Amino acid sequence: MAGQVFVLQAVLVLLLVLAAVAALVVQARNDSTREARNRSVAVAEGFAGAPGLPAVLAGGDPTARLQPLAEGVRERSGVDFLVVTDTDGIRYTHPKPDRIGKKFVGNIEPALRGEVVTEEIVGTIGPLVQAVVPVRDANGSVVGLVSAGITVENVEGTAGGQFPLLFGASAGALLLSMAGTAVVSRRLLRQTRGLGPGEMTRMYEHHDAVLHAVREGVLIAGADGRLVLANDEARRLLDLPPDAEGRSVADLGLPPPLGGLLASARVAVDEVHMAGERMLAVNQQPVDRYGSPSGSVATFRDTTEMRVLSERAEATGRRLRLLYDVGTGIGTTLDMVRTAEALAQAAVPRLADFVTVDLAEPVLRGEEPAGEAVDMRRVAAAGIREVPSFYARGDLIRFVPSTPQARGYGSGQAVLEADLTDAPGWQAQDPERSRGIMAEGVHSLITAPLQARGIVLGLVNFWRSEKPEPFDEDDLSLAEELVARAAVAVDNARRYTREHTMAAALQRSLLPRALPEQDALDVAYRYLPAHSGVGGDWFDVIPLSGARVALVVGDVVGHGLHAAATMGRLRTAVHNFSALDLPPDEIIGHLDELVSRSDQEGDGEHGTPDGTHGMMGATCLYAIYDPASRRCVMARAGHPPPAVVRPDGAVEFPDTPVSAPLGLGAPPYESAEIELAEGSRLVLYTDGLVEDRARDIDTGLDLLAQALTGAGRSPEETCDAVTGAMLAGRPRDDVALLVARTRALADDQTASWEVPSEPAAVSAVREEVARRLADWGLEETVFTTELILSELVTNAIRHATGPVRVRLLRVERSLICEVSDTSSTSPHLRRAATTDEGGRGLFLVAQLSERWGTRYTGCGKVIWAEQPLPPV
Repeated sequence: MAGQVFVLQAVLVLLLVLAAVAALVVQARNDSTREARNRSVAVAEGFAGAPGLPAVLAGGDPTARLQPLAEGVRERSGVDFLVVTDTDGIRYTHPKPDRIGKKFVGNIEPALRGEVVTEEIVGTIGPLVQAVVPVRDANGSVVGLVSAGITVENVEGTAGGQFPLLFGASAGALLLSMAGTAVVSRRLLRQTRGLGPGEMTRMYEHHDAVLHAVREGVLIAGADGRLVLANDEARRLLDLPPDAEGRSVADLGLPPPLGGLLASARVAVDEVHMAGERMLAVNQQPVDRYGSPSGSVATFRDTTEMRVLSERAEATGRRLRLLYDVGTGIGTTLDMVRTAEALAQAAVPRLADFVTVDLAEPVLRGEEPAGEAVDMRRVAAAGIREVPSFYARGDLIRFVPSTPQARGYGSGQAVLEADLTDAPGWQAQDPERSRGIMAEGVHSLITAPLQARGIVLGLVNFWRSEKPEPFDEDDLSLAEELVARAAVAVDNARRYTREHTMAAALQRSLLPRALPEQDALDVAYRYLPAHSGVGGDWFDVIPLSGARVALVVGDVVGHGLHAAATMGRLRTAVHNFSALDLPPDEIIGHLDELVSRSDQEGDGEHGTPDGTHGMMGATCLYAIYDPASRRCVMARAGHPPPAVVRPDGAVEFPDTPVSAPLGLGAPPYESAEIELAEGSRLVLYTDGLVEDRARDIDTGLDLLAQALTGAGRSPEETCDAVTGAMLAGRPRDDVALLVARTRALADDQTASWEVPSEPAAVSAVREEVARRLADWGLEETVFTTELILSELVTNAIRHATGPVRVRLLRVERSLICEVSDTSSTSPHLRRAATTDEGGRGLFLVAQLSERWGTRYTGCGKVIWAEQPLPPV
């Protein structure tokens, strides 16, 4: 096809050149004739109008005078002849003298009438153009004629010189056109991919058939915004008029969003637009990027049939997302109220406009509800706005039997009230409140029971107001699924609440309810349970003999009932071991042995009978403070070190040996002894105070030191300062804090004597003791004290070896008598028979004193007896 176009264009150019040459020849001939006429007329008129010519014609022998003049003019003007004749046409002049005197050949009649005559004739010198002009005298009469003529050949010689240029220009034009044709043909060949006219025609027909047969609308608009092409599907989808093509897209009456898109020619990918009742997916791209003229092409797909399926799929997707969010959002806490709030917030507004959650009153206490009629407590509510007519959070509700809530709670099945205006059973609960709720636009209700393990724990109410359509069966099934998932979390929280309540009650019963009275320390304490539940931290203040006081802080690993029970066992063991008046390292050793033995008993296949496995690990710090010597002896098993606040406010952590936690079997344990100035504060605590996930123990100890720094604080003020600085929120682990400010016995509150190992020395000791008691103003205790000391000193002299020492301690509430010796033999209280001569001394001591006992020292033992003093 490209070759044919090339040949056709070359022939056309050649024909145009030939036509141009022919036209030029014809034009040249016409121009020659016109030029000959004009020149002959001009020469003849010029000669005829010469002055004196009429006089020459009227005189004699005009030829002689005119012939030279005529020849001169002819030669200068370039005409072929210049002839002067009389009025009869007889020549006076001629280029050929032999023609003078002969008759002029031509039409002279018009000239005799005064007209100028031009004519084309074939004369003796060939085809020529001649002009005849009259010669007039002064009166205007024609007195002669002048004729000038020129052959056409002489005139055409001038035009003939243009033909070489014409032919050269034509040849150049022909070459240029052929070169352009070759370029166009090559491009056309490339664009048509070598297809011939027939193939191109068939391809166009096929493309046209496909364009109008596809089930996708195609619309092409030009750069000026006018419609260039629209296939049949586009006309159908857009309802275009028959004369749409050629009109502006803005004038086609399309919906504004769609019309604006097509008129803007911006790029669009699968944009959804409505065209009447149809939902169209529109794609639009500019066409100039593909080498086409400026404009845009848009395609349309009818997705109306997919809209319903899409809406159903979206609704299903929303339901699944809601179920997923509820499944992941609730159950993350073991708090029933927070679980209910999470459910209500997740369902608004995706399922309902308002959601309220009511739990049975026993459930909030961790119990299982019994019976069909129970009181409900509103624990959570969420909505798109506030509705004052709803029951408020915390309100106690008892639903009447006709309400859907009561029916749902009794049957365990969800109840749908599609139209609340036609629900007298619901309105019977509180007619005035019901009218207020409906006045807020609430018109539909689903109430679903929170049911787990066959037990109904409460109710979830879904209310709709904004959407005009009521709840349907799909909404009912979704609500049931949501509530079923939430019910498991609520039941877990309820069971946890029950266990937590039991553990908390057990822990409260095991922890000290009040601190015992003693005279050595001013004590304050704080116990903060963990955020996650009850733990095993404990503390104790245990009065000992000799006005001494034991301070204990411990921490059992884990939380819950087992941790609380383990804590109780350890605390009881500490009290029992303290009654033996053992040193701290021995008490820690006995506790470690107890925990290890318990673990061994629980290492069987099924553990202990209650299903647990041993006593669990624990840490402990045990300290004994003696106000007489102001010395404190302490030992610790895996526990954080104590802190000491000096009277000047400086804080230090004494270097006390630390051993492995209890139960790891790492004896012997070591103890450390420090001296405390009067007014010092000894701070004992568990690791929950100084260590958590956000900081390590070193950082916690630094913060604790900063909180403790400062003089003049009481133990209570110290506790407040520490908890305020270290525990901004509820701790993740239990925290036990014990702050004890030391006291010291003055020199006048103690008295001691060395007693020789002779029975006679007893009376001297009694006299010294009586005088000292009189000095203390305790005369009423002299007799009792003498009896107690006589028995104790006599026994020591009789049964012990080495020196005997007597010490009296006068404290605020008691008088303490101590007798020490170097023997390790402990006396035992026994009931003497009637016939026994002895054995009644310790019985008398036990009867006369409030407490008595024996404690061992590094060089022997001390037998002590404590008498109460009357209040001052």
